[in-house]
Amino acid sequence: MNAPSTVHERDLYWMRRAIDLSKLCPPSEGAYSVGAVIVAADGTELSYGYSRETDAHVHAEGAALAKLPADDPQLKNATIYSTLEPCSQRRHQVTPCSQLILAADLARVVIAWREPTLFVADCVGVEQLVAGGIVVDELPELAATARAVNRHLLGNA
Repeated sequence: MNAPSTVHERDLYWMRRAIDLSKLCPPSEGAYSVGAVIVAADGTELSYGYSRETDAHVHAEGAALAKLPADDPQLKNATIYSTLEPCSQRRHQVTPCSQLILAADLARVVIAWREPTLFVADCVGVEQLVAGGIVVDELPELAATARAVNRHLLGNA
């Protein structure tokens, strides 16, 4: 495959990869199926993850970050593609994904859709990331595709 030539085309390419990963999630009636990919500034994939990849409580972003050393110098200029807005709070005693991303000092986050109010009344992951100096972009043209993986939770919404 030829490498995508524009930033937007690259974003669409990597988000489609994240959506494919979200389809690997073991089903859950109490959590979204999410995929995430961390991409270096040079366009190479550094890591990936998906919800419940290693245990019932792991989120996609956490799974992807856990595969890399915390002090990996490539993270500073990397982008994480997540099919859903990174969480700002957790039901379990686990660090929320927005805080994990801030701690990793990633440069950019790209999401397909914002977290609805099904499990969290007011997810503020995007707001926390922006307040922490991280660029956040949304790809609304892939939102329906990312949501479709969660049809078991959302119906046809």
